[in-house]
Amino acid sequence: MGGQLKNGADCLDKAWKRGCEFLGVDYAILGGAMSWVSERNLVAAISNAGGFGVIACGAMTPELLEAEIKGTQALTDKPFGVNLITMHPDLDRLVDVCLSLNVGHVVLAGGIPAKETIEKIRESTARVICFTPTLALGKKLVRSGADALVIEGMEAGGHIGPVSTSVLAQEVLPHITEVPIFVAGGIGRGEAIGSYLRMGASGCQLGTRFVCSFESIAHPDFKKAFIRANARDAVTTVQVDPMFPVIPVRALDNAGGQKFIETQHRVIAKYKAGEVDLETARLEIEHYWAGALRRAVIEGDVEYGSVMAGQSVGMVKKEQSIDEIMQELVAQARAYFAEHGD
Repeated sequence: MGGQLKNGADCLDKAWKRGCEFLGVDYAILGGAMSWVSERNLVAAISNAGGFGVIACGAMTPELLEAEIKGTQALTDKPFGVNLITMHPDLDRLVDVCLSLNVGHVVLAGGIPAKETIEKIRESTARVICFTPTLALGKKLVRSGADALVIEGMEAGGHIGPVSTSVLAQEVLPHITEVPIFVAGGIGRGEAIGSYLRMGASGCQLGTRFVCSFESIAHPDFKKAFIRANARDAVTTVQVDPMFPVIPVRALDNAGGQKFIETQHRVIAKYKAGEVDLETARLEIEHYWAGALRRAVIEGDVEYGSVMAGQSVGMVKKEQSIDEIMQELVAQARAYFAEHGD
């Protein structure tokens, strides 16, 4: 049995060697960038445990991001990355902050990054990681200079695309081999990591699994909601009328979600009655969730806040240390390879 497990460890080391070398880590497991959750404490803990923590910049100003990067550097000497939203109005300044503080990896998310942005980062010593929801865009991003890609399926928490992780992996992994690819969305156990590595991935990204760690600053009630939830409780935002598009977000079903449906019906009725114009109605619907994620994560309003969670939330059973979670994932991945080989 000991020899079999050692063989599993050797196979795992071989399978994610490319990802580990690219990130500069022991384990090619990235922490998903979750706004209000992926801050210095969680990011540093993931990196210190052998993985790759990623700061969620979100709507931070350049000054706040600078403080967050410095705070993370004070807690770890291990590599970590910064996730930037490409639609941020101060994107160029945020990139400058990352480069000036010698961040090794910049993750560009939330839209298609400009080739100029990719080139600017690559002219430094930093590496660029981009998200792609399709094979065609992935190929384009590689041609534009992306050093690595993340493919994230709809099982993930937060803002999602329409395609499942398993389908994306089959579509993309056999056809893009020039750069490392990390798979994300609905991953909660090491066996899943092992299966995607065998398909050609260089590593995986997990978010939901790390929320209920001791190191996470998420409110105790936010964590309790995760621990109580099943996979089917993590649902996507309901859109009432295609004239009033709603950005799809996966979160735990709660009173806030039900009220959002009621709000859409009320606002649409006002528009149809001629009481408001189309743009005003759309903005009212769009602004419903403003601040709702912070209310849930920081203040603990899990009834009306936005409790963003992936479908892997059903595998979150208790609060644990990041190190314990990481060792569980690695042990499961090793056992998978011990059974299935490389």
